[in-house]
Amino acid sequence: MPTAYDPATVKLSPHPQVRDQGIRYEESDGTEGTDMNGSPCLLLDYQGRVSGEWRRTVLIHATDDDDRYLIVASNGGSDSHPMWFASVEANPEVHVRVLGERFRARAEVLPPEEKARVWPLLLDVFPRYEQYQKGTDRDIPVLRISRA
Repeated sequence: MPTAYDPATVKLSPHPQVRDQGIRYEESDGTEGTDMNGSPCLLLDYQGRVSGEWRRTVLIHATDDDDRYLIVASNGGSDSHPMWFASVEANPEVHVRVLGERFRARAEVLPPEEKARVWPLLLDVFPRYEQYQKGTDRDIPVLRISRA
């Protein structure tokens, strides 16, 4: 059963590093935990496709035209999509925090030609994405986050 969005009750990632970074990001009002080894990060709050509960992950991002954000469903280059991806595909209405700003947004998976256009922007902020893509047979999805 879907639940109402409340940033104070969002379920945190089960991965300790992601969970701890998300806590630091949120508790500092976006002044700490905002990067991963120099790559900028945002908080993505999304609704679980099965549970309806709101969950949070921390993701590296690039910026596209008109203040839109690009994220990658890389899962560290593994052969499966990250757990958050199926939920965001099913429920594209999300909440995002970038530094001190929180806003409602919509996520969309980019088609191949658009992914090809923005891929260099993502490699500029996190070059390892290229290794991730080469190391798996799956096409790693790129999503655009646009303010609602």
